[in-house]
Amino acid sequence: MSASAVFILDVKGKPLISRNYKGDVAMSEIEHFMPLLLQREEEGALAPLLSHGRVHFLWIKHSNLYLVATTLKNANASLVYSFLYKTVEVFSEYFKELEEESIRDNFVIVYELLDELMDFGFPQTTDSKILQEYITQQGNKLETGKSRVPPTVTNAVSWRSEGIKYKKNEVFIDVIESVNLIGDPPPYDPPCVHPQVNANGSVLLSEIVGTIKLKVFLSGMPELRLGLNDRVLFELTGRSKNKSVELEDVKFHQCVRLSRFDNDRTISFIPPDGDFELMSYRLSTQVKPLIWIESVIEKFSHSRVEIMVKAKGQFKKQSVANGVEISVPVPSDADSPRFKASVGSAKYVPEKNIVIWSIKSFPGGKEYLMRAHFGLPSVEKEEEEGRPPIGVKFEIPYFTVSGIQVRYMKIIEKSGYQALPWVRYITQSGDYQLRTS
Repeated sequence: MSASAVFILDVKGKPLISRNYKGDVAMSEIEHFMPLLLQREEEGALAPLLSHGRVHFLWIKHSNLYLVATTLKNANASLVYSFLYKTVEVFSEYFKELEEESIRDNFVIVYELLDELMDFGFPQTTDSKILQEYITQQGNKLETGKSRVPPTVTNAVSWRSEGIKYKKNEVFIDVIESVNLIGDPPPYDPPCVHPQVNANGSVLLSEIVGTIKLKVFLSGMPELRLGLNDRVLFELTGRSKNKSVELEDVKFHQCVRLSRFDNDRTISFIPPDGDFELMSYRLSTQVKPLIWIESVIEKFSHSRVEIMVKAKGQFKKQSVANGVEISVPVPSDADSPRFKASVGSAKYVPEKNIVIWSIKSFPGGKEYLMRAHFGLPSVEKEEEEGRPPIGVKFEIPYFTVSGIQVRYMKIIEKSGYQALPWVRYITQSGDYQLRTS
């Protein structure tokens, strides 16, 4: 059992658009949603699923809208939530920004899309590229007498149209890894002017979240086979001594033949045309911090504060981190900022109570220092419990933390054309925070 009806509500809970798919839940039930939501908010027990009698409301919030699905008991909740997020994705690709105004301005197209996205409570065609072939923002332009739905929708390969042609056949592969990390740098002795690395610093939490994205410009109906240095595959083929990566929580685009992957770890698929995310994965292995931050804050007679921050690139010297931004929290009552940085520039963002130290290019193995001086009011504010962590943003091209590699990309098409695969590796910061001393 899946969704009975789907509603799009404004920020006050007033329905803008609704679609009844099964008729087994009264449409008036939606009147109970907002009172339940407000009650749960007041109680501090807000949940993504709210119930009124036998009826359940599964909801998400996007911008100034609530998307709500009603259903009876024993529904597949994960399927419903997946559908709601996919609906947001489709509407966003159609209208660029999904908000109340775009729903009101395009209600005819929204109704058409809701009809195609789901049938009798079950997801149907959810690929926006295919939907755009026959639902356009200029209205239905297909000639009368012809089928409204293109053959793509009823094909076994519903995510790719037939007859695609390119003069130059290419595939671009991006392997992107985001590093999530919470670190606890060592404390400093306040008289220390040049903080030194202390072995007592520790990583409290770290993980790698990876995605492999493709941009496909291939003619016809090609079959692609992607080879990775997957540890399970290497062990199956007796190559366990080779450098390999153990992938966890692997999720694939619908085009991948899952039975083939389960049998012999082969990633085989007929790709959609253009951009799409082929797969995602996670590694919970301990990650050495790529950029390690140490800091000390000193207050002088309640009249000024000095913040010293040291940043060290702990990745290989051949690599360079680009667009590094180090966000350092400062007291909310600080004023009269002065900065001195060994590289890059620093600026004070008073509305966020932070200093942003920007370093355009940060080579591996390098260490840099930044000092910030602030004035403080004569009457010192009481210290709040805990100090916000230092946040770090960066991007390192041609580098992966996990060591994942694209070993090969085979492209098979009946016409036998030659195609060029291009691979790019990128490591970037995810939720990357280091506590302050």
